[in-house]
Amino acid sequence: SIMDFGMGLLWLGMGFVLIFSDKMGIKIDARFNDPALKAFAGVCIIYGIFRIYRGYKKNYFKER
Repeated sequence: SIMDFGMGLLWLGMGFVLIFSDKMGIKIDARFNDPALKAFAGVCIIYGIFRIYRGYKKNYFKER
């Protein structure tokens, strides 16, 4: 579960950096237009929340 917490924080961090990159002064390559970049950042944040939730629940195996 420690790996899930760590990876969840990394995904959340990446999502927030992508969303607030213009306010932080980080220039991202012009290959991505703004709506696509924001959508990808949203997916990163959702996946980060999922990873943290999965680490919290520790429900990895089904009972038979």
